[in-house]
Amino acid sequence: MAIVTLLARGNLLIEDVPGVGKTTLAYALAKATDCAFQRIQFTSDMMPSDIIGVSIYNPESREFEFKPGPVFANIVLADEINRTSPRTQSALLEAMNERKITMDRRTLVLPDPFMVIATQNPVEYRGTFPLPESQLDRFMMQIRLGYPDLEYEKRAVADQSGFALIDKLVPVVTKADILRMQEAVDAVRVEESVMDYLMKIITVTRNDERVRLGSSTRGAQFLLKAAKAHANYAGRDFVLPDDVKRLAPSVLDHRLILKNRHVGSDAENVVRDMIESIPVPV
Repeated sequence: MAIVTLLARGNLLIEDVPGVGKTTLAYALAKATDCAFQRIQFTSDMMPSDIIGVSIYNPESREFEFKPGPVFANIVLADEINRTSPRTQSALLEAMNERKITMDRRTLVLPDPFMVIATQNPVEYRGTFPLPESQLDRFMMQIRLGYPDLEYEKRAVADQSGFALIDKLVPVVTKADILRMQEAVDAVRVEESVMDYLMKIITVTRNDERVRLGSSTRGAQFLLKAAKAHANYAGRDFVLPDDVKRLAPSVLDHRLILKNRHVGSDAENVVRDMIESIPVPV
């Protein structure tokens, strides 16, 4: 799912309990590319300038010089994004959406490719600032890693090499490779019947009696982009209904607000129930 998000030019939110590999996944993905990587450890006292950068006066030139912040990278890890204030969150999410920032009346374009991988802990609420729905909507996908299978967990516990293994990873793709793959994703075909199937899923999220707020139009756009990327990842130049069906929970569940509770893990089951109720085009 992380690779699909990268190919679809999206941003990824990983929500899970501490210690299951959220940060490790982001590091591994970055090391497997030759892209510039930056990690931002969010805290409650961070300012927007800590992310996007700051202008510093140079007495020699008698001009202000912009010192870019960590957001000027290809892959940015926003660790524990819900630990910083809404003002600082908005600075990062604006950069995610616009792929550029404005400083001192200048517009600065972020590097291409660009991807934000944000992590947050769903069970710890003290000292956190949960992302509002409008900002959650900026993420193409939200995934949960869960606990590993017993055999894999046993190996991880016995090994305990931590990031030493990740440091040994070498790039397998270049930035130019990623850009070419993203262009190939754009060229993936979507038949009218598959497009209708996708829109039926979006419409059902807005009309289901269990849902107070359904998917936005941006959610539909992200689902289409993700389905095209998944098809390309599978070696096809066309989208199947199965691509849409498989990715819909990861793309849509964090966009729904249920009537009986706020956005949460139950939304994934609701989305799956909706999908099963819609006939798949043949």
